[in-house]
Amino acid sequence: MSDMLSAESIIVHLSNSIDLEWVAGEEDPGKPIHQVDLSEHATLIGHLNLVRKNTIQVLGSTECNYLDNLDENMLFGTLVQLFSGETIAIIVADDIDPPEQLISFADKHNVPLMKTNASSVDVVDDARYHLDDLFAEKQIIHGVFMEVFGTGTLITGESSLGKSELALELITRGHRLIADDAPEFTRTSPDKLDGRSPGLLKNFMEVRGLGILNIRDMYGDNALKENQILSLIIRMKRLNAKQRSELDRLDTYHEKASILGIEMPVTLIPVEPGRNIAVMVEAAVRNFMLRAHGHDATEQFIRMQQEAILDNSRR
Repeated sequence: MSDMLSAESIIVHLSNSIDLEWVAGEEDPGKPIHQVDLSEHATLIGHLNLVRKNTIQVLGSTECNYLDNLDENMLFGTLVQLFSGETIAIIVADDIDPPEQLISFADKHNVPLMKTNASSVDVVDDARYHLDDLFAEKQIIHGVFMEVFGTGTLITGESSLGKSELALELITRGHRLIADDAPEFTRTSPDKLDGRSPGLLKNFMEVRGLGILNIRDMYGDNALKENQILSLIIRMKRLNAKQRSELDRLDTYHEKASILGIEMPVTLIPVEPGRNIAVMVEAAVRNFMLRAHGHDATEQFIRMQQEAILDNSRR
């Protein structure tokens, strides 16, 4: 599998968390976009390596001391290897000023040379986080993603059921909006999905009758959260008489939903006139949290019934 990647795009992603200064070098105008084989993801960025060359080479104090101790011929040969075709950018970390030879080679070979006061370890870790996010498989799901009692909760259902109105009421009750209408989920580990809002929709919500609302301006920063791990899906649904009669009154956790290969628990909340859905969502999340800690109200109730029946039979 491959994807198109430029040195500049990586630097833009990195600059979100690391203060970078562009010292020298530019992207080669003859080949401004470099094709990266994603099967070689481990070598996209890392500390100086001339054997299995990283696409972005990071030089910290250890690497710079190594270069300083080379004689002139060895240094020239090392820099020739460093600025070979595989390298699309070089970052000098640990607040070290790049040596003149490095600047000269960067300008000559059209390779961007960056400087940062961050440690080389932090540069590599942060860069890999951004690259993982850049290449990770993503899925956009129609719904509203909220943080309710600290739990990432995705509210789904057919159009016109009032999902945005429900989210608005939850915000007024102190919970936080992450994304309205089209939250984007990324698989960050074998069993975790990180959800956030696509850039253009961030901070905004559409409510029928009110139009587009800026939640940050209306309710402040505390009403919003950048991202959250998805833990629970709330499915709002209108039920007919037959469906209501078939609904299991003792257990609502029959359903599972698969997102990017990860199974997520689903709680069904029937939508009917007069029901306070916001209160039911809060109760569903609290119940989910209790179950996660081993407290199952349904099992407790059934066990109490069995004990009561057994006591009556003994009498």
